[in-house]
Amino acid sequence: MKRALPVLALSIAGLIPLWRYAPSSGTTTTTEVAAPASTPSSSSSSSSSPSSPSSSSSASSSASQVVQGSTVNTSKGAVQVEVTFEGDRISSVRMLQQPNHPQTTAAVPKLIQETLQAQSADIDSVSGATITSEGYVTSLQAALDAKG
Repeated sequence: MKRALPVLALSIAGLIPLWRYAPSSGTTTTTEVAAPASTPSSSSSSSSSPSSPSSSSSASSSASQVVQGSTVNTSKGAVQVEVTFEGDRISSVRMLQQPNHPQTTAAVPKLIQETLQAQSADIDSVSGATITSEGYVTSLQAALDAKG
């Protein structure tokens, strides 16, 4: 009988977080990381010759292509990426849709950085955000396939 009261109190204390739990909503947020290597080379060439910046910027803007990946519905929420290409290289990746979840928020910059380093969808998933990582890779691969 002496144990019944503490067991009951601890059981209720353990169930309160379960009652208060609310699944993450599929709120859309955007995150973008650009490749840092492309910025210094374009700024150094623009300072060296005054007539070439307009031609080099128009050449880089005409060579720039933005492709959206497919929307992948995961159990945590929708995932969709947008990839910017400079020629054949991936210059930046932006998340158009991502789950509003703490692990996802922490994982997205790592996924984008790995993509920029690998220049492909052959990247490792982030521990703790496996479902979002798989959705990211699927959407990224769809964008790469759409580019051709």
